[in-house]
Amino acid sequence: MAIEHGRQEGEGVAHAFVAARRKGWALPVYPGCPPQSLKAAYRIQDEAIALTAQPVGGWKVGRINPPLDGVDRLSGPIFADQIVVETPAPSMPVFAAGFGAAEAEFLLRVGTAPDPAKTHYTVSDAAALIDAVHVGIEIASSPFPGINDQGPCVTVSDFGNNNGLVVGPLFLHDVLTTPVELRINGEVAGAASAETMLDGPFGAARFLFENLASRGIAIRPGQWISSGAVTGVHRVRPGDHVEARFGDDLVVTCDIVER
Repeated sequence: MAIEHGRQEGEGVAHAFVAARRKGWALPVYPGCPPQSLKAAYRIQDEAIALTAQPVGGWKVGRINPPLDGVDRLSGPIFADQIVVETPAPSMPVFAAGFGAAEAEFLLRVGTAPDPAKTHYTVSDAAALIDAVHVGIEIASSPFPGINDQGPCVTVSDFGNNNGLVVGPLFLHDVLTTPVELRINGEVAGAASAETMLDGPFGAARFLFENLASRGIAIRPGQWISSGAVTGVHRVRPGDHVEARFGDDLVVTCDIVER
């Protein structure tokens, strides 16, 4: 029978992940008893955010497929010092002995802070709080190589498997129908459009506002929402060059380096 995490166990997992991330260490096995519910997983994540003591510059949203207990998305923090406004091919680190991936994403900038007492949003409600849409690349990386193999609760427990964000140009086209392509070292790794993403990027914002409200976490104007992988989660390793294309005219690039 699954045993729910206690606070002490969760603190131990959070300490292990934060220490590994600070030192660039790998964690070949999960550092404790894996959480058995999203509630327990977010408790670990919240402990780790407090231990990190760095300002949060945004939040990533990922998909849970199949849904867990009716929940089809997950979230994790993106720390401000890991958000890079694109220069030509910025260097983005991954844990070489852990997990590393790149994802082409639409990035939503929060223009108006959500009401902290509001716990339910429509997609239209969420979209009204966004003041800009950019294109970008999320770097998904964890010291634990099995971060995405053991279910969404494990993914949530290590910052949702985020390790950085490249913010590209302002996007002024149709978010849902624009073709998106991600290339690694010049080869196409995935192609799709945001029409395949549940209720789309603004639906990701809806989920995030509700998720953070339920956890008592405020979201501030200027923070970013990385709204989900459009073309999939594509494994990368140090030395790779990543290029995300949005339509005919917008390109975001980065070079993958070792953490």
